[in-house]
Amino acid sequence: MTLDDIRTLMVDDLRATDALILERLASDVVLINQIGHYIIHSGGKRLRPLLLLLSAKACGYQGQQHHTLAAVIEFIHTSTLLHDDVVDESSVRRGRDTANEVWGNAASVLVGDFLYSRSFEMMVEPGDMRVMEILSEATNVIAEGEVLQLLNCHNPDVTMATYMDVIHRKTAKLFEAATRLGAVLGQQPQWESPLADYGRHVGAAFQLIDDALDYTADAETLGKSLGDDLAEGKPTLPLIYLMENGSPEDVALVRKAIEQGGLDQLTQITQRIQQSGALEHTRREAEKQAALAQAALKDLPDSPVTQALHSLADLAVQRTH
Repeated sequence: MTLDDIRTLMVDDLRATDALILERLASDVVLINQIGHYIIHSGGKRLRPLLLLLSAKACGYQGQQHHTLAAVIEFIHTSTLLHDDVVDESSVRRGRDTANEVWGNAASVLVGDFLYSRSFEMMVEPGDMRVMEILSEATNVIAEGEVLQLLNCHNPDVTMATYMDVIHRKTAKLFEAATRLGAVLGQQPQWESPLADYGRHVGAAFQLIDDALDYTADAETLGKSLGDDLAEGKPTLPLIYLMENGSPEDVALVRKAIEQGGLDQLTQITQRIQQSGALEHTRREAEKQAALAQAALKDLPDSPVTQALHSLADLAVQRTH
């Protein structure tokens, strides 16, 4: 299945979720409406809400609360983007100026806070403490991941294990929460852990490919400035691999770039990453994560939505932006 096929399969649920997002985004504070609509309509994939909708359907859920929780997942994700762009001093996301570039850091942080608080307001609506436990724990873990990533910036001695810990917290945790919630809504406790494993591994695959694309895609396709990770001194897997397997000159070059940040050596480092096998290694690691995700689904009943979940794991690796 292509992503378009999957979206067609879930078109009614996606439309209901989008309508709810717009409805619950509304505020009588004009700036919140402006920034909220700007970021929500900036071309995001809605992948995390889609995973929740699919997981709920795979577990036989027949109600409407999956739309509410899919909107919650999107609000949490959007709020982290607003905060991330301020922390990272980013100016471009999804091919457009970031909100902080347009309205400034203060407004972006505060609207991110609004989206966080609105998501907590909405997540109580299903009246299920298990839902609250999953989402509150997820937001806490995501925040820890952000802080860990900040601590790792400009540290050239970050290991693969530390890097994977960060992406499991920062990125994969919200994927995991989304798919786990599908089992909770469907009242299928035996599938809660497998679906959580699936979401965590898909999220890790997604982030691994994202880090590889920083050295392979073009800026227009990627929708952000190339070399952002290097500019911020973030030691992602392609850089870690080059540090562990490159020549002494490669190691010295990358170490200096991570420690100092900036893009002065981007072209040279990109060439060495591409020649070293670092990108192939990163893709293989992403493929391993996708395979683990698909293996987690082995006991779920076969259906079009289960097949769509399998396909999304592949698409997380195959994507070009």
